[in-house]
Amino acid sequence: MTPVIDPRTEIGYVHIKVGSLSRSLPFYQDVIGLKLLKRDGAFAELTADGKKPLVILEELPGAAKAPKRGYAGLYHFAILLPGRKELGFALRSLIRSGIEVGQGDHLVSEALYLDDPDGNGIEIYADRPRETWRKDANGHYVMATDPVDWESLLELAGEEPWSGMPAGTQIGHVHFHVTDLRAAEAFYCSLLGFEITLRFGPAALFVAAGGYHHHIGLNTWAGAGAPPAPANAAGIRWFTVVLPDNGELERILARLREGSVDAVSREDGWLVTDPSGIGVMLTVRD
Repeated sequence: MTPVIDPRTEIGYVHIKVGSLSRSLPFYQDVIGLKLLKRDGAFAELTADGKKPLVILEELPGAAKAPKRGYAGLYHFAILLPGRKELGFALRSLIRSGIEVGQGDHLVSEALYLDDPDGNGIEIYADRPRETWRKDANGHYVMATDPVDWESLLELAGEEPWSGMPAGTQIGHVHFHVTDLRAAEAFYCSLLGFEITLRFGPAALFVAAGGYHHHIGLNTWAGAGAPPAPANAAGIRWFTVVLPDNGELERILARLREGSVDAVSREDGWLVTDPSGIGVMLTVRD
């Protein structure tokens, strides 16, 4: 029987490699709207609520720009805002910054897409009410990539002052280029216990806990068999999976041992590596 991860599981923070903190911090604070929680040498923690980190930046001097094709690794990490008005504020800030912004109305959510100065992909989005999400005959969510109604978002934001991303903002999901989709499915579903919520053609898969539309996206759009991104490139170091209690953590660790996957105890959790070389930190909610 395929295991199912506890429905209260969420994504915590993402640990991202960048080439220069002095370049990245103004972007993440002034354009994205996160706040500096802590800076210690080559590391900076960014927050929305002033309490917990959402993004940890690690300075890797001379880091190559994050590769877009040909390698497994980060496609984007996604910042989930509390609602459409907050998404309107974010859109207004992005437009005023002058950076290039992509967009997609996915039916379950509305999303904006951009890159940080090192080429790390970022999605900023707001969910539509869960009761409006539809499923197909296979029980998978119906999603699309339609144009976002930018005008109504900006109308909601108006000229109201904005002090950055509000409390309640979280990392909603992460999305990766992977080396092999079947191996990724076996790791995230058969071992960790995430459930499939959508198969998007033969090259993409979305999985989640608790009936969410997706906590993790997996694709082979960079090419089947793509090697892990170079160690000296910008990209993701790891992301955290936040479990509700130690019991769920122990069940997952047992499955990982049975699957001959090493888990290394760290100060902030148990670090494992997926088949594409992406770090996954298993933690327990405070």
